[in-house]
Amino acid sequence: MTNIAFDEPVFAISVVARMVGIHQQTIRSYERVGLLRPARSQGNTRLFSQSDVERLRTVVRLANDLGINLAGIEVILRLSQEIEELQRELAAVRAERDEARATLEGRRLSTERGREDGDRR
Repeated sequence: MTNIAFDEPVFAISVVARMVGIHQQTIRSYERVGLLRPARSQGNTRLFSQSDVERLRTVVRLANDLGINLAGIEVILRLSQEIEELQRELAAVRAERDEARATLEGRRLSTERGREDGDRR
């Protein structure tokens, strides 16, 4: 069985509507206001990825379960994306810091060994 990439557009709107349990017209309206941006086939058919489906589920949960209006949902999604980007940046900075610490520790140990070797002579 072939794995499908999370962001590969493969689902038609009818399939997505069944997956999420909402009407196709609702999906189209979410796209019109910019909450969704499905890919398009050469024939201009909407194609959704698993990532799009997860985003749509989030939109539906925010709207139906929490009663948030579409403008509020847009703000929440944008801020969530910014937080994710900042978390990735922070992880990269932490990795660089840890690498620098390891390098410095290696140099410190090497210097100490050099001193010890010099003291033995």
